[in-house]
Amino acid sequence: MKIKPYVTVAAPAATPEGMPVFKMASNESALGMSDKARVAHDEAAASLNIYPDGCAAALRDKIGAVHNLNPSGIVCGAGSDELLQLLTKAYAGEGDNIVQSDYGFLVYMIAAMSCGAAARFAPEKNLTTDVDALLGLVDERTRIVFLANPNNPTGTYLPETELRRLREELREDVLLVIDAAYAEYMEEPDYAAGEKLVEEFENVVMTRTFSKIYGLAALRLGWAYCPPAVADVLNRIRGPFNVTGPAQAAGIAALDDQAFIERNRAHNSAERDYLQQQFGGMGLEYVPSFGNFILVKFPAEAGRNAEGIRQYLQDNGVIVRDMKPYRLDEYLRVTIGTREANRKLVDLLTEKFSRD
Repeated sequence: MKIKPYVTVAAPAATPEGMPVFKMASNESALGMSDKARVAHDEAAASLNIYPDGCAAALRDKIGAVHNLNPSGIVCGAGSDELLQLLTKAYAGEGDNIVQSDYGFLVYMIAAMSCGAAARFAPEKNLTTDVDALLGLVDERTRIVFLANPNNPTGTYLPETELRRLREELREDVLLVIDAAYAEYMEEPDYAAGEKLVEEFENVVMTRTFSKIYGLAALRLGWAYCPPAVADVLNRIRGPFNVTGPAQAAGIAALDDQAFIERNRAHNSAERDYLQQQFGGMGLEYVPSFGNFILVKFPAEAGRNAEGIRQYLQDNGVIVRDMKPYRLDEYLRVTIGTREANRKLVDLLTEKFSRD
């Protein structure tokens, strides 16, 4: 009962007549989903009376082919959230602890507490994960270190050299879970999602999702790349049909449409640059982002503070993410939206922060 439920964000049920509503709060795909994925999902829906493939073999084969991975190390789940929960259930328990960065994804803490374990939060430097701080919190009861890279909600990332240093200085009996939900947005040459570490070491897992750049958030589809022993454990404790047939079909088709992914990545990069430029021009501080969202800081004065701006934007049809659950009360997180949504956001903020 000490767990605070994870709060999701939905568009308001009622808006002024004729006002479009832009949801820019949940880091969803700005361009929707691949048409190929939609068609595959609809075709699969004709067989809802049939249980899906419990091993998701065709999907795992396709993931392996696209990412050059061994399918036997891939475990699919109902979103990467399910896999994060299963990993914690398998490896942490009463009296244990997990370590995460101070502003890391809240699901890690929730997963730990649900298993009777504690969550330890390592201080960050400039809202960026500090490897030494993570390592400094590891003790004899630590079972898992969680790292989101790039991180949500800050949008910052660790380069491959720091990721490798974290693993090399971690005890062999502590599992390193690299949550690479936003890996597809990364274009920096010093970034690595974690596949090589999984293949090189026995205590590293990488999780990925179809909810972000692939635009399949409603289907709840994710996957983990694991060493053989960890994959074996997850396959023992997951549900026998934990990924639906339509989700598997849509996932395969989405992976086949890498042209859509390239368009989505290009859109995100251009529109993220545009928004960051606009925020800077208004005198608003923001954290330079490497995901499909931006963390923006607002002044303390009433009406222009984070909560005041959040309500003002919502009243005018733009929904952004409150950061109070992350103890970042001065910030709002803004998802990169469609071109129309981004311009509407900028127009609204300009009314409050014009520097003319």
